Amino acid sequence: MATKQEVENFLVEFKGKMRIWDVLFRADRDSNIQALADLDIRPIDRKIVLEKLKATDYSEGPIEEKLHSGSNMWVFVRILKSRKYILKSQWVILTSLSFAYPFI
Repeated sequence: MATKQEVENFLVEFKGKMRIWDVLFRADRDSNIQALADLDIRPIDRKIVLEKLKATDYSEGPIEEKLHSGSNMWVFVRILKSRKYILKSQWVILTSLSFAYPFI
């Protein structure tokens, strides 16, 4: 588990890179697309959600990414429209992010 300072440093770097390099959003999973629709987050609004991330939204990470051999993954949890959702972020070439509901 990362310290508060490590999370804040990650967010500063993440948001800075996002402004320069943009963001690559995963659209290859129906669950991600459905989560965005359920939360009324239009594709154009996703970056706004990311800009609002705070260290208090931190859940876990960095987690070693084994599935796609990418960089470590950071997990943040937010509540929108009375629903909890998870944002998973990692550095690959650009920033990769997926929106999903937690598994119950």
